[in-house]
Amino acid sequence: MNPHTSPLKRVLRTDLTASLVVFLVALPLCVGVAVASGVPAELGLITGIVGGLVTGLMPGSSLQVSGPAAGLTVLVYTAVNDYGLAALGVIVLLAGLIQLVLGALRLGRWFRAVSLSVVQGMLAGIGLVLIAGQLYTLADRKAPGSSPANLAGIPGLIADTLASGAALTALGVGGATVAIMVLWKKLPGRAQLLPGPLVAVGAATATTVLLDLPIARVRVSGLLEAVQPPALTDFGRLTDIGLLGTVVAFTLIASAESLFSAAAVDRLHDGPRTDYDKELMAQGAGNAVCGLLGALPMTAVIVRSAANVQAGARTKASRVLHGVWLLLFAALLPEALGMIPTAALAGVLVHAGFKLLPVKELGSLWREHRGEAVVLLATAGAILVTNMFEGVLIGLLLALVKTAWDTSSVHIDITDTGSGPVRIRVVGNATFLRLPRILDALELLPRDRVVELNLAGLRHLDHACMTALQSWADQHNAHSVEPVRMIPAR
Repeated sequence: MNPHTSPLKRVLRTDLTASLVVFLVALPLCVGVAVASGVPAELGLITGIVGGLVTGLMPGSSLQVSGPAAGLTVLVYTAVNDYGLAALGVIVLLAGLIQLVLGALRLGRWFRAVSLSVVQGMLAGIGLVLIAGQLYTLADRKAPGSSPANLAGIPGLIADTLASGAALTALGVGGATVAIMVLWKKLPGRAQLLPGPLVAVGAATATTVLLDLPIARVRVSGLLEAVQPPALTDFGRLTDIGLLGTVVAFTLIASAESLFSAAAVDRLHDGPRTDYDKELMAQGAGNAVCGLLGALPMTAVIVRSAANVQAGARTKASRVLHGVWLLLFAALLPEALGMIPTAALAGVLVHAGFKLLPVKELGSLWREHRGEAVVLLATAGAILVTNMFEGVLIGLLLALVKTAWDTSSVHIDITDTGSGPVRIRVVGNATFLRLPRILDALELLPRDRVVELNLAGLRHLDHACMTALQSWADQHNAHSVEPVRMIPAR
């Protein structure tokens, strides 16, 4: 680099290079997420464009990149199936407006209080659901629908694929896409200047076109044709409680994923830290625009953000420019989308789904923090069996129960010298969760001895415990020679 080049020019040059890298990473993911969500491929590109040109210009996190995310694929697919594509814009718009309000009320930082095990379980559950659904697309077959049905149908899928030459061809293309992405990471650094997903999808597309393979390809409708702003009649659906629940799920999951991504990105660079409230408002503005355009919801995406940082980005110019490149591609080369085999995009998402599974972390978490591992597995399993919203709620409930259990630890010390009163000292936090243990110890005390129950060492004594202890004392007094001597908690 020329030493006489001004610092501003050097930064802009670096950001320009980084923006091209992010564009190449984002392109197959935007298209793949849209196809997996059951919407036109162009809607994924529109969300990526808005993520660059709207969210990218706003304050919050200078290096984080936003766009359609694999983490919301399952939720979008379900919403489109249940309420129709026309309702998607209303859902995304309302979720964006709620994010704007939450950010304005300075509630963004509170999303950091969500248990990490719940977030990891949520991502793992998303990964499992994504894989279960995309296995069918790998073979050019339609998934049955719900996650349990998708899992139950896998044996039939295998038999059907083995009996069909076209399905085996599609599976070969999709499997090769996954293999290229896995092997690409093992190549020398210079080779990895090109993103693995782009190389894999490019190779699959070239093979499909050159050999004219009889497999499904992406359907193209055109950028302007794909834009479907919600009509006034669509807002009447807001009276549906189920749809409102979907809005809440979109809001919570998109916000949590974005702000956790921001925390991860902050650890990758030495620049300005994220302002969580402003970042939440930036995400809300982006989702509001996406809703008005009838596009997919957006979140900050760690894969694109990490690529941005690793490519040397210094300012928000790189993420804005990546949106410009997506816009130019969608406007000038829309026919290129129609050449991409859907099996290749399914391969990209299967690979993304596996990356959401905390395989390496789970072993150490089980050994060191078994309760957290249980919360993670239960959250992932609940999402797989029920749906995203209910699964996350179950995970949050389990995390709260675990926290209550951990903080309500008590120590019971019984001193019996054989003569004089039996002294019981209870120390810690006595809550209803520890009540069985406390009562078990008290009910073993002899009825023919004087008992002294010392509660002065308790930091907390809830109403349930106090009532139960008083009831035990009354029963003990009815059959003992002398009433219980109780030293109350402070």
